[in-house]
Amino acid sequence: MSRGEVARLRERARERLPAHVFEYVRATADGSDEAEAARWDEVRFRPVSLRGALEVDTRTTVLGTRIAHPVMVAPMAQQVAAHLDGEVETARAAAASGTLLGVSTNTAIPFARIAEQGAPWWFQTYVLPERDLTYVLAERAAAAGASAILLTVELTALRVPPHVEPTSWPDGPARARLVNLTPEERARVAGRPAIGPGLEEIARLRDATGLPVVVKGVLRGDDARRAVDAGAAGIVVSTHGHRRLAGSIAAVDALAEVVEAVAGEAEVYADSGIREARHVLAALALGARAIFVGRPAWWALAAGGGDGVRALLDGMTGDLRLALAQAGVGTASDALAARLAVPPS
Repeated sequence: MSRGEVARLRERARERLPAHVFEYVRATADGSDEAEAARWDEVRFRPVSLRGALEVDTRTTVLGTRIAHPVMVAPMAQQVAAHLDGEVETARAAAASGTLLGVSTNTAIPFARIAEQGAPWWFQTYVLPERDLTYVLAERAAAAGASAILLTVELTALRVPPHVEPTSWPDGPARARLVNLTPEERARVAGRPAIGPGLEEIARLRDATGLPVVVKGVLRGDDARRAVDAGAAGIVVSTHGHRRLAGSIAAVDALAEVVEAVAGEAEVYADSGIREARHVLAALALGARAIFVGRPAWWALAAGGGDGVRALLDGMTGDLRLALAQAGVGTASDALAARLAVPPS
């Protein structure tokens, strides 16, 4: 699926959504939801020649789970504002496309309904202001079939007017959050922000759930190394869709440094600003094992439900196969070994 097609999905979503919902989804730390994509655009490639006939293969594994391609769906809140069945539709699309999705702490869909769709999924975890409820939620996700914990370590700062914040939206399904807590449990954390986690949360979540922990939101090699030394099985290089501190480096600017720092001892993934197959190829060639796509999947869900999300995933994968062939490499590991990508300067 081309960049232009993704832009058209966004415009169809804009037409169908209330303005406050659309503006919340596109909101960032500095008002621009395309700044990260522009940095991915600056990656340059060194295509390989004289390799003979190529057999392109997009299959890979993430923490031992086999997926048909490396384009995964990022955890995103408020999906029921895009479609009444929210993550049920997204999970259905992921299963049909052969990939994995992240499920947000702030989902409005019960874990069991998501799991019924058959897609592998990881549970994105915030450290809640009542810390014990963090582990309650993670344990419930594990019991429902989550295969990893995505511990989110970045704190977001959105530039949005007050009416755009979900807490100010009219009551209804689109406002629902934390549905996998009981009403009494939700009351304990209502209106209170998440806590920035320390290294100790990695082992605590791993021990509480028996699942590997992937640390999401790392932009420094030293932080990645500390996380791996503390037991992290993976790192997601991410700016939370450009929602972190305004002026932060882009995910693509940190990717190679993080890959070098973990030295093969943990898997590395990337998200934030990935809009097309060229960006996916760049991430793979810089050392990411797979990527997460966020807003494009949200726009696709709003524009066409689960079928729209599947079309996005399959379209990006088809374009990735073509890009690999044009680059003269058959697989992501070949792209990394060939030093195919030149990071932006």
